[in-house]
Amino acid sequence: MKYVVIVGDGMADYPIDSLGGRTPLMAARKPAMDRIARSGRNGCFLTIPENSPTGSAVANLSVLGYDSYELFHGGEGRGVLEAASLGVDLQERDLALRVNLVTLRDGLMISHSAGQIRSEESRQLIRDLQRHFGEEGIRLVPGLSYRHLLVLPEGEEALDCVPPHDHLEEPWAPLLVKPVREEARPTAELLNRLVLRSQEFLASHPINTERVRQGKLPANSLWPWAPGRRPRMRTLQERFGITGAAITAVDLIKGLALYAGMKVIPVEGATGNWDTNYEGKADAALDALSSCDFAYIHVEAPDEAGHERNLDLKIRCIEDLDRRLIQRLLDGLEARHIEAAVALLPDHPTPIAHGAHTRDRVPVAIWKPGEEPDPVSCYDESSARSGALGFMQGAEFMEQLLAPVSGRPPLAGTPR
Repeated sequence: MKYVVIVGDGMADYPIDSLGGRTPLMAARKPAMDRIARSGRNGCFLTIPENSPTGSAVANLSVLGYDSYELFHGGEGRGVLEAASLGVDLQERDLALRVNLVTLRDGLMISHSAGQIRSEESRQLIRDLQRHFGEEGIRLVPGLSYRHLLVLPEGEEALDCVPPHDHLEEPWAPLLVKPVREEARPTAELLNRLVLRSQEFLASHPINTERVRQGKLPANSLWPWAPGRRPRMRTLQERFGITGAAITAVDLIKGLALYAGMKVIPVEGATGNWDTNYEGKADAALDALSSCDFAYIHVEAPDEAGHERNLDLKIRCIEDLDRRLIQRLLDGLEARHIEAAVALLPDHPTPIAHGAHTRDRVPVAIWKPGEEPDPVSCYDESSARSGALGFMQGAEFMEQLLAPVSGRPPLAGTPR
């Protein structure tokens, strides 16, 4: 048996008045997702525990059966995971943080992504900023689009840093880094100086001057968040006895996969946005299953639409994921005679109402060949609550996915 997990990042949502009380998942046309729910078993999964930040690092670690609190001591650890993806070898005392290029205006956080800035532009900005700040011992490493990495030697991680996407249209000054313990105060002050000095440097940068001329948002500030140190993680092979591959455009997921001992499969045209190569991701997963037991397909598009609070775009992203990736994957599994369990879920909700991640339970559908389905007929937040899998948390999703069909072992989810 092979295993496939499809993660529609941020796909879950709340009922919306303009949709007649439906969620985007309920309103979207998604026959392939509904087929998985109808043919399989359904339930709900708490991917972000109460004691953890509402970030994608925590959520995707949970999906793969890891305890983020144990690994990152209550932090998110996103910067550390992205460092692995970017090939940055962290030393024991290095502090790694995600750093966004953002847009600030009139004292407010306007865009967490500098208007979805192109990688070519953002990498030049990060390289120029590195030259500007290099004498201070910091390392700025360019990533994809607005997502980059900051490394501080000997930095303290007891910091209160906020994700910019959770605070759009809010005043940014009160959101600057704060020390949680007194020994972290110099690190917090250094990071805040970096933010303020980056604004001075970026204000007149030619790339931003041209973006403004074209009516685009300028990338006029750095924004550091998600601090952490290098974790010690057991691989999927060590934990579950499976080999795996990850198909994603997002450095966070690539880094997580590398720490988990998975291969990262590059896909041409995969962008980490709504213009990604859905078909290429499906094909890459099918090819990976020829040499791996497990394929983890991550699609960032619905999350970005949620952060933008763009309802029509979020529905379109869900429909593109269904038609262009999931249906192609299911057809490919059949054509290649691959027997595979297929699971579908978001890592967390990103509701249109406020554009920030939440820790609500997400809908899960798991289809295993030969396993009797439950009565659920479509895939959405409400329908999943009546499924046979019940309420899962911790490592229970992975345990349920990998449980053999024969013998019908007890379901991992706790009964309602």
